[in-house]
Amino acid sequence: MDTTQRTDQQRSADRRRRELLEAADRVVLRDGPQASMNAIAAEAGITKPILYRHFGDKGGLYAALAKRHTDALLDSLRAAVDAPADRRERVEATLDTYLTAIELRPQVYRFLMHPAEGSQQGEQGFDVGVHSAPLLRRMGEELAQVIEERLDLGPGGQQLARVWGHGIVGMMHAAGDWWLGERPCSRAELVRSLADLLWGRLAAAGDRVGGPGF
Repeated sequence: MDTTQRTDQQRSADRRRRELLEAADRVVLRDGPQASMNAIAAEAGITKPILYRHFGDKGGLYAALAKRHTDALLDSLRAAVDAPADRRERVEATLDTYLTAIELRPQVYRFLMHPAEGSQQGEQGFDVGVHSAPLLRRMGEELAQVIEERLDLGPGGQQLARVWGHGIVGMMHAAGDWWLGERPCSRAELVRSLADLLWGRLAAAGDRVGGPGF
């Protein structure tokens, strides 16, 4: 098999994988954590064994969907951080971007963060911690990198940036999960309250010399 043929086959496989993930997305948007492999296969117009061939099992499909949505969310969060505004406005925009994402697609959020709610007889459910913790860990590391490259935190700055990155993500996730379930206040009110909580030392930290600023 020559290189051109291998490349064409890879492109075809990648395209088919995207099509299957888009079908899975449609089912998740409709069914949330109750989305089943049978329903996804039917939506894609294939049999379940073919779906397994592409993703291995529901866990493999979940991981692929999680990466797809986490990539998109991180791109949106980076855009909020890079927006031309003062630091407080960008902090609020970053918080609002996350909360807007889970508000607009609550079924996707519940599928990713509370998949065990949808366990069906005959299909293996998820251990929520095993599957959702890596998503939060990745977001924490990404935010830590943003903080470290933009703020001068003095000695021990790298460790402090990681503490802040994971702490902020944990706060956003916990507060957002509670807010999405109970809706005790508006999204804008929650954003302001969380920004107030963060604002202490973050407001006082200087920008890193030569960095992109925060």
